[in-house]
Amino acid sequence: MTTANTDDVHVGRYYGEREIAITPELVQHYAESVQDFNPWYFGDSPFGGPVAPALILHSEVYHTVDWYLSIFGNLHARQEWELFAPIMVGDTVVARRQIIDRYTRRDREYLVNETAIYGADGRILNRGRTHQSFLVSAETEGDVVGKDREKRSDRRFEAADENVLEELAIAEKEITLEMCQKFSGPHKNYHNDREHARNLGFPDIVVQGMMSLCFVSEMMTGRFGGGWFSGGKMNVALVNVLWQGERVTARGNVTEEKAEGERKRLSLRAWCEKADGTKFVVGSATATE
Repeated sequence: MTTANTDDVHVGRYYGEREIAITPELVQHYAESVQDFNPWYFGDSPFGGPVAPALILHSEVYHTVDWYLSIFGNLHARQEWELFAPIMVGDTVVARRQIIDRYTRRDREYLVNETAIYGADGRILNRGRTHQSFLVSAETEGDVVGKDREKRSDRRFEAADENVLEELAIAEKEITLEMCQKFSGPHKNYHNDREHARNLGFPDIVVQGMMSLCFVSEMMTGRFGGGWFSGGKMNVALVNVLWQGERVTARGNVTEEKAEGERKRLSLRAWCEKADGTKFVVGSATATE
């Protein structure tokens, strides 16, 4: 796997564009990989036909990783999404990637890669900003991240909103090996193969961070529909590792609503948690209705 010359990865570095056909097969693959079979993806929808899942191109930022500073011990740290218009099944879109920030915190260096998706008419359909973190030094003893880390007091995140207007959730899901292979395949890597995970400093398969964000998107789609596809936003931190085989639920508390023209915008505190309550994604999301 090729990584970048660290001196070449600078703010403004452009990684080109590519055309992507949004086929029924691509949508089916997405649905199977995250177990989200919303009928809008396969038949009628408010948009005049099958609509692609809002995060159908969740991992376009990783189409190549020639922008990575290193492979060993790298982690997806934060993700931002802005959704402007739906992508319809049958569309051909253009994806463009560019480094927009680089910073250091404690023992990790971060790159922010912005991936924007454009429609055939040139308008922007959605935009994601991926904060990927890399070890400043690859010299480490034992696992980069162990399964006991999330039990530390500084890794615990509570949901205790005082003003909860509405509670959202999706059905609990078990992250199977088949899901990991579909979502992060077809090639073996630390997101779908235990041996590869061990070689990169992890004790087990690290579920790709984008999968959890697709669960949040599923929750938002179910509640807000078109108000998520056109005007939805997400800004979340990936604070603990999700391991293959664990059971998870995406949740959200609506804490505020305010007028936005003729619509209302609802703001949520959103998170994903394991069966024992451990939060591994925490942040915010908004949508209109």
